[in-house]
Amino acid sequence: MGTAYTAVIQQHGPWWIGWVEEVAGVNSQGATRKELLDNLRDALSEALEMNREDARAAAARSGEFEEVELTL
Repeated sequence: MGTAYTAVIQQHGPWWIGWVEEVAGVNSQGATRKELLDNLRDALSEALEMNREDARAAAARSGEFEEVELTL
């Protein structure tokens, strides 16, 4: 089971726009509600992967590191 995130969405004229609450900078738009949600999922996935790569690279510069899963 994956982690759930919350999207704030609204129709703005002919477009649907939205933001993921938990991850700054993850936002998108779409011509339909479905397209918007698909675009948000893609943007979120890309942002999380880039954040993972950045965190691992920063830790690796200082030597060995450990990854620990956190749950709320």
